[in-house]
Amino acid sequence: MTQPIPDPGQVILIDKPLTWTSFDVANKLKYACKFKKIGHAGTLDPLATGLLILCTGKMTKQIDQYQAQEKEYTGTLVLGKTTPSIDLETAVDAEYDISGITHDAIREAARQLTGEVTQVPPIYSAIRVNGERLYEKARRGETTEIKSRQVTVSVFEVDTTRFPEVDFRIVCSKGTYIRSLVRDLGLLLGNGAYMSALRRTRIGSFRVEDADSLETFIARYQAEQQPQPDEQP
Repeated sequence: MTQPIPDPGQVILIDKPLTWTSFDVANKLKYACKFKKIGHAGTLDPLATGLLILCTGKMTKQIDQYQAQEKEYTGTLVLGKTTPSIDLETAVDAEYDISGITHDAIREAARQLTGEVTQVPPIYSAIRVNGERLYEKARRGETTEIKSRQVTVSVFEVDTTRFPEVDFRIVCSKGTYIRSLVRDLGLLLGNGAYMSALRRTRIGSFRVEDADSLETFIARYQAEQQPQPDEQP
């Protein structure tokens, strides 16, 4: 009896939709496309959109390799207000006077957060402490000591045209929390800040322009799996 050829797996690029978790995307693909094994490289928060790399079959062995690559993001932060989650998941909990903030000061704060940076991840994050996600503890109102980490921020560009909203582009290493950079920029300005939008545009050489929507990929994949009629002589 002929043995089936093992599935070599594939690398899938998806433009993650807003409000979906990275696990939601992997789970949707698993059942819609009947993948036996699938995983994602680099988690995106539910309120972020953009490039998500997923690997199936034997390619799941490459997940760590893809996850370790340099990442690029674009987004928007808002000065003068803070939220516990540093994004729109939670409501504003404090407001600050922004009248003394200059455009040059914002650019200087971004410059100070470029290079080798020590940052503390947000309490609303997927890091596990004693087997539990930090965001689960945060949602119960529990406080947890979080260890700082060293990351590399190669680029932190800011556009202050729409002040107090500030558009940004960040290129950074694995493990960098963009919300932490937003929080720390607010602190450097003696103020507060939260992130109102985030989009991952690149992981290594993979770009979001080359990614499919979930619906597009599933439709194409299912069509390719349909048995083809025999060719007529």
